[in-house]
Amino acid sequence: MPTISQKGLAMPQSPIRKLMPYADAARKNGKHIFHLNIGQPDIKTPNVALEAIKNNSIEILSYSASEGFETYRNKLADYYKTNNINVSAEDIIISTGGSEALLFTMGSIADAGDEVIIPEPFYANYNGFATASGVTVVPVKSSIDNGFALPPIAEFEKLITPKTKAILICNPGNPTGYLYTKEEIEQLAAMVKKHNLFIVADEVYREFAYDGNTHHSIMSEPGLEDHAIMIDSVSKRYSMCGARIGCMVSKNNELMSTALKFAQARLSPPTFAQVAAEAALETPKSYFDDVIEEYVHRRNLLVNALEDINGVKVAKPKGAFYCIAELPVKDAEDFAKWLLSDFDVDGQTVMVAPASGFYSTPNTGLNQVRIAYVLNEDDLLKSVNILKKALEVYPN
Repeated sequence: MPTISQKGLAMPQSPIRKLMPYADAARKNGKHIFHLNIGQPDIKTPNVALEAIKNNSIEILSYSASEGFETYRNKLADYYKTNNINVSAEDIIISTGGSEALLFTMGSIADAGDEVIIPEPFYANYNGFATASGVTVVPVKSSIDNGFALPPIAEFEKLITPKTKAILICNPGNPTGYLYTKEEIEQLAAMVKKHNLFIVADEVYREFAYDGNTHHSIMSEPGLEDHAIMIDSVSKRYSMCGARIGCMVSKNNELMSTALKFAQARLSPPTFAQVAAEAALETPKSYFDDVIEEYVHRRNLLVNALEDINGVKVAKPKGAFYCIAELPVKDAEDFAKWLLSDFDVDGQTVMVAPASGFYSTPNTGLNQVRIAYVLNEDDLLKSVNILKKALEVYPN
């Protein structure tokens, strides 16, 4: 038969979705599954976004501009200004989710064999986007022992080579929930200027900062106009994962002209989804106040319950809605499969994401899982109880 591409063979499976065949089989066997594996919020989408779709009078579902609706980009720029990010519509390209924005970015800044340094653990699909773009991920390890704080700048500088094109961070972090301090953002800004690199910041969880902490955007740092690239999305902010609307933001004109060519090649982002995303910008602040209060409650509930399980270590998140938990098992992926195939409590079990897929260093994070606290209080408590009982009998 014809051969498959080496790139395709090297493409990693998603640790978030790779165990779905086990979940499907568990459901067919009558089990109820609590999904802690995926960041799909159960928070309702703002009504203003849904009403914009229901009440729209579009008669021809036509292409939009490759860079997205101008009205949407103007309103986005206004939204960013309220977050101390001074950009214009010309600095924004609307994408099909944050994922496409990352692909546009990698395609615009790196050639095959170039390198991007990323603190690990990191959002698993960064590995996939890099593989698709022929880019090599160079990890710099953060540790659960200090809550996955930014590794020392000296550790980054040890890894910089003539092939290095960018530093990529997620702030607040997926899968760790770590929120970078202003001082850490300033350190990164100084480093990329010193070494003439790009800094790519995935800021899709910007609104979700807890305990009085403040999100500091890389786009707010002075002197980074040619270096800073922000990735954003409506998926988590407005609980609109299915809309698949994101964007790429930079004040580097040459970069954005290059990225636009990638955008033109895929024609345009989805029209109806842009209608909903533009309307979502009218969401009142009270919506986020309520959502953040709910996530803080869920985080505290989850972390406290996990810490009560013998042998479990967990880093308390400062943002987003994920945490990494270290379990008293040798192989968290095997444990996750076993939970679905061989274990239940009164017909119920849980699905978690093995954290090894959030690292690019081989044999790292083997005893860790990522947990998304996107379930209501009762379901979270049931889920942790199931994990506790499972760990007591798992044939490690």
